[in-house]
Amino acid sequence: YTKQDGVDYIPMPAWKIFMIQFLNIAGLGPIFGAIMGAKFGTASYLWIVLGSIFAGAVHDFLSGMISLRNDGESLPETIGRYLGSRFKQFMRVFSVLLMVLVGAVFVAGPAGLLAKLTPDSLDLTFWATVVFVYYVLATLLPIDKIIGKIYPLFAIALIFMAVGILAMLFWHHPSLPELTDGAANTHPDGLPIFPMMFVSIACGAISGFHATQSPMMARCMTSEKYGRPVFYGAMITEGIVALIWAAAATYFFHTDEGTALFAASSGNDNAAPITSGDTAFRSARLIVADFMRLDQRPILKRLAISVPLFVAGFVILQIDFAVLWRYFAWCNQTLAVFTLWALTVYLVRERKLYAITLIPALFMTAVCSTYIFIAGEGLALSRNLSYALGGAATLAVLGLFLRWKRRYERRNAVPYRKPGSPEKCPGND
Repeated sequence: YTKQDGVDYIPMPAWKIFMIQFLNIAGLGPIFGAIMGAKFGTASYLWIVLGSIFAGAVHDFLSGMISLRNDGESLPETIGRYLGSRFKQFMRVFSVLLMVLVGAVFVAGPAGLLAKLTPDSLDLTFWATVVFVYYVLATLLPIDKIIGKIYPLFAIALIFMAVGILAMLFWHHPSLPELTDGAANTHPDGLPIFPMMFVSIACGAISGFHATQSPMMARCMTSEKYGRPVFYGAMITEGIVALIWAAAATYFFHTDEGTALFAASSGNDNAAPITSGDTAFRSARLIVADFMRLDQRPILKRLAISVPLFVAGFVILQIDFAVLWRYFAWCNQTLAVFTLWALTVYLVRERKLYAITLIPALFMTAVCSTYIFIAGEGLALSRNLSYALGGAATLAVLGLFLRWKRRYERRNAVPYRKPGSPEKCPGND
């Protein structure tokens, strides 16, 4: 209320904030990512369920609440607050580049779908331009003008679509692999479950992109009591959507009829990404505005930031979608790693149960570091060597954390006080 500017800081009802947050994070990720993850077999079910509850929702809730308690600050500022100024500078650049990459990735799918549904004269280039124009408006206009009005409708449509697919799975009850059959790797190209599946299922289990979206909703939230249903609840809802899509995709990958149907279509032609691409560019604008300390009420200042971002996004759009998705997925999970470590430091400082973020931080560190060594777009090393190097990198990071923790606790030790003795305040000796 104290920072209302008519553009980004606008009080909104909790139900609408939930719908917007859900659409912000549930773009193409829980659909395309879950479909790609289903290729690995029933192990994808376990990761979506356990990852959503113990990693993704924890990550989203804590990052959203910290932003809420610090005037809706952007993610790089939060990470810098707990990991240091060097990390802050790095994250400012990294997060903006990721947001532009997300915006570009989430143009291709909607544009491809619209091109198929319209006459040939309205080709992919035409619809990509139309989507970009919409992104410009959604990025520049006050959050309640476009996003606040149409997102609830999109959210209802996305949930309805997932419920419809779930109903058809129960109605037709196709014969599908079950967890009781084992979690064997069924990927047709023989890609290893670790780390590939955990990168492919980006937004369905945990996603660093989510932490960049939460500040937008923190700036519109009227009470902290809405933090759990909005930040934690939206991630759980997305996990349910991802699980439904993974189950449906299993039909395509494990039956002859389904394989033929999938081969005849494109898994990334989908309208859902529109609601993540626009807020990705909006988030990039806010991040740049925060570290440049630019007032966003004047439209010219919003344009000065947004135009270069859109130009960069349009250039990136020329890259093949499959390549874009691989780089997006890795960058996305790497951002989650930085966020989880920042949250772990926060919990240590607040003397809270830091294990709830330390464990997923270590796991995702192992995933992302191993991916660099093993992936074709990385160093393409052998599996055994990649696992060894990834494990060593994770242990090194853990060692650095434990070293920092010991030093922090030594500097901030609470002096021992005998029970029943009067408590002494510093400076009152």
